[in-house]
Formats: sequence, structure tokens, C-alpha cells
Amino acid sequence: MAYYSDEIIEEVRSRTDIVDVISRYVNLQKKGSQYFGLCPFHNEKTGSFSVSPQKQMYYCFGCGAGGNVFSFLMAYENMTFKEAVEELAPKCGVELPQREMTYQEKQRADRRSRLFEINKEAAAFYYKMLRSDAGKQALEYFTKRELTPDTMHKFGLGCTNKYSDSLYRYLREKGYEDDILKDCGLITIDEKRGGHDKFWNRAMFPIFDANGKVVAFGGRVMGEGEPKYLNSPETEIFNKSKTLFGLYFARKTRREQFILCEGYMDVIALHQAGFDNAVASLGTALTEGHAGMLKRYVKDVYLSYDSDGAGQKAALRAIPILKNAGISCRIIDMKPYKDPDEFIKNLGAEEYEKRIQNAENSFMYQVRMLQNRYDMTDPEKKSDFQKEAARMIVMEFPTQLERENYTESVAAKFNIPKDALAKYILELGQQGITAKREPGEHSDYQKKQQKPKDDGMKMSQRLLLTWLVESPDIYPKISAYVAPEDFEDGVYKTVATEVFAALSNNQAVDTARIVDIFMEEEDRKTVAALFNTTVGELTDNSDLSKALKETLLRIKKNSLEQAQKNGADLKSLVEGKKTLQRLERLDLALA
Repeated sequence: MAYYSDEIIEEVRSRTDIVDVISRYVNLQKKGSQYFGLCPFHNEKTGSFSVSPQKQMYYCFGCGAGGNVFSFLMAYENMTFKEAVEELAPKCGVELPQREMTYQEKQRADRRSRLFEINKEAAAFYYKMLRSDAGKQALEYFTKRELTPDTMHKFGLGCTNKYSDSLYRYLREKGYEDDILKDCGLITIDEKRGGHDKFWNRAMFPIFDANGKVVAFGGRVMGEGEPKYLNSPETEIFNKSKTLFGLYFARKTRREQFILCEGYMDVIALHQAGFDNAVASLGTALTEGHAGMLKRYVKDVYLSYDSDGAGQKAALRAIPILKNAGISCRIIDMKPYKDPDEFIKNLGAEEYEKRIQNAENSFMYQVRMLQNRYDMTDPEKKSDFQKEAARMIVMEFPTQLERENYTESVAAKFNIPKDALAKYILELGQQGITAKREPGEHSDYQKKQQKPKDDGMKMSQRLLLTWLVESPDIYPKISAYVAPEDFEDGVYKTVATEVFAALSNNQAVDTARIVDIFMEEEDRKTVAALFNTTVGELTDNSDLSKALKETLLRIKKNSLEQAQKNGADLKSLVEGKKTLQRLERLDLALA
């Protein structure tokens, strides 16, 4: 954050309209003084994502995501703070000053640049090796896999030879020292063997980031050897959980969805067959980071995992991760073949396109996988499956319309009496079993069961801060009774200090600026919540006055209790009790 002054950052933020920026990503509709839409950070069907032009903030009442315009770009586009500032500055007419980097900053930037250079050099080395006498075995492998020269060129495919220090010697000749080579993910340096390659006797697959830079490699062993596939370790420029193989090419597709596969060859075979929207998660289980990357480009993902048991388990793990990221997913049936590569070779692209068109709804797939675990010839086991299917419908879908639609579909597909299924679903609902809520959401039943003692106090403090921001005219009426010291230590007290300081100087509270005081994402979310708490449907001034006074009393009483526990001196405790007594007698009338 130190690249630009606070004044420059404030100018960029104040000149940028958060509604304009977020509306590029989210379909917003105006309701009163705010805008609402479907949250881009979690899967929801009713819009709980709000954007306030007055506060220049966004906040999701479902998952709690919130912050200012910089926070949004950092979360949605996976940008750093500096990158978000640089993205917005030219669009709002602010010229960013060019200043010299500090020595440490320059060292970091140079180091990253050199790591990218090393990977680029390695890619060129492997590419050239494939087309030499030493690459005959790997070239034969790729050719047997029916890859064309154009495809091999597009993906930069290459190979290593059978010697374990070829790349190391090549990079040393290029002028790279052991100090940087040991951290590039391609070279191992130890006292006994010196420098040697991590990849040797392998067909090589360069891994590009979304901008087309080589950040890592995957290698498939030639002949016998373990592991069969080997990936680069994580480095300063390579994060496995946020990197998708093929994304650099897939992001240019005109198709509206991505196809998510398991391996390199699946992606390459699909691209060669015309499906230029295929990506893979580098042989690792799908992560929230992968889902976040996918969400940046598409809203729909079709899973084309292996058709064996391991592939089915991987699909069942991936479905909730994609749903939580706000991505709709369907499952492509690969049978009778194991994976997309085998399927394309045997049945062709046209048949694969048909499988895409007939891809299975992810929930129906989950129910079908559940059915496979039960002996449907046994009446008891059959009943158990049907009950569990009903429970899945209840837990997955919160609205009556969705439940009825899926009840009808599940009953028809799995030969369950529709009326009996609907009746059992109703019984489950009456037992208090409800649909899974989005993060941060709770049903009324759950709220009654989950009431941490300090939540009520935090709610009171959040409510007062929101009230002060939205109705600053109440500040003179309450400032003699409550101070920032009465708020919980940490984020709450820091925010209260900022709010009270602004209002005491008759200034508007710059909520968007306050967000930038905090570096951690969770703290920013907390700040957003502090400025987006509602008092409910109170419109009568007498009710509002009563609610405000009760809020002040709760905060002050709690503050005194905490002061006593922490051994505050007698004088301050006496003063506090006198203030509380005056507050109890106060006739707080709101106009």
C-alpha cells in the first residue's frame, strides 16, 4: 500500500462511483437510496448484496462480504491493493505519481521478474529439446496421443532428456545464480550433488497464468517411473490452489461456460477438438481459489471428470465448492469411456457436444450417486434412500417453488411416489430442518438456538455506529453519554474513534476511507457490517427514540461491567455510574 500517498488514494476513491464500478460485474437494481443484486461472492437466489452510493460501500447481508471500491476489485478480480488503485485511477482522471521504489520493493520486483524469466527460458529449453534427437521418445508419446504439431506448438509442449542436470547447466550458462535457481521450482541444490533438475526424462507441459506467463510445469514420466505426473512446487509466482491449466486459452473462448477436467491431456485433447473452453486444476482437488478464478470468467461450469469411482468422488467434492462460489454446474457423462481424451478419440467431437447438451443437473447427479450406495431391491434400503433424497431436497432448497420442482423431478427419475415424497418433505420442514443458508445466514429456528452472549452487545455497537453515520444529527444528543472507549477493543473501537472524531468536527463520516485503515479482509468485512446494521421496521419517532436509548444503555452498562472486571480505578467507575444514571433519566426525543 506504500506506493501511493493517502492523499492520492483518497482522491482516487472519492472520484470513483462504486455503483458504476460494481454494476460492470453485478446486475444492480435501485431500491430506495441503495442498489441491490445477487452477491458475486456466494451462491444465492435472492439479492442480498447491497451497494450504497452515499457510503460508497458494498455489503452482502447473506455472506458478510463488504468494503469499498478497492476491496471489491481485490476480492472479485484477485488484485492487490496497488493494482486496484492503478486500475481505477485512469478511469476517474487521476494521474498517479511515479516514484522510485524502495530498495526492498525493487528487490522483490526484480526477484519476481527473474523467476518469470527463468520459467520462460526453461519453457524454450524444453520446447527445443522435444524437436531434437533427445526428444524422440517424448515426441512419439505426443504423436501416439494424436496431438497435431499445431496443438503441441499452441501449448508449448516440450521434454527433458535423460540427464538430471541439463536444465541446471543451461540456466547457469544464461547467467542465473544458485541463489535464485533454488527457489524457481525447477532446480534442487544440495551439498552432495550440487545443482540438478527436478524434471528429467519427462514430457513437459508448461503451465501459464491467466496473462500467458509461464509460472510452472507439469511432467509426465517417459517409460516406467514414479510419480507418473509431477508438478512444480509452489513458488513466489506459482500458487497451485489458484492456477488452472488452460485458463490463458479458455478465457478467450466465445462459449458461455467452462469445461472443468482432471488432467493436462484432457484439456489439450478438448482444445484440439474445438472445445477451447476446457481447463483443469493441475491434478489437485478443486479449491475455493480455483472456484474464485472460474467465477471471474463464467457463471456456468460443466464437470468432465473421469467416469470411474475416483472421478465421481471428485465431482461430488467439487459441486458444493462451485455452488458456494456462485457457479452453476452440470455433469458431462463420459461413459463408456474414462475421460474426455478417450471419449474424443473414440466417439468424436460431435458426440461430445451432444453430451454437453445433455449434461446432468448437479443436484440430480448427487441424488443418483446417493442411490448407488443403496440396495434398491431391499425395501428397507430403498426407503432409506428415498428419505435421504427428501432430506437433500429440504436441505438444499429454501423456497417452496424449488422444492416442488425438484420433488417432481426426483420422484419421476428415481421412481418414488410423488405425493409420499412431498408429504415427507413437509414433515421434515415441520421438524425445523431447513435449507442450508448462505454463510452468515440463519433460519429463525437456528437463531433461537445460537445466541452467543456477546453477539447482542456487538449488535448494539454496530447499530449505533450505523445510526450515527446515517443520522449524524443524533450525535450532539448522545455524545455526552457514550464515547469510543465504550466500544469493544480492536476494530469496533478503532471505527468508533474515527466516527466520533468526524462528527465532533461537524464533518461527514467517510466510511469508505475507514475501510482502508484495515489490511485484513476479515477486518474490512467487519467494518462493512458496522455500517450496515438495521434497527428494523421502526418508523414512528417515539419507537426510534426508545430503541436508541435502549441501545445506548446496553452499551454503557456493558462498558461499566468490563471496566469493573478489568480493575478500573474508583474515580472513573463513579463517573461512569453517574453518566449511566443521567442517561437513564434522559428524555431522548428524535424529531
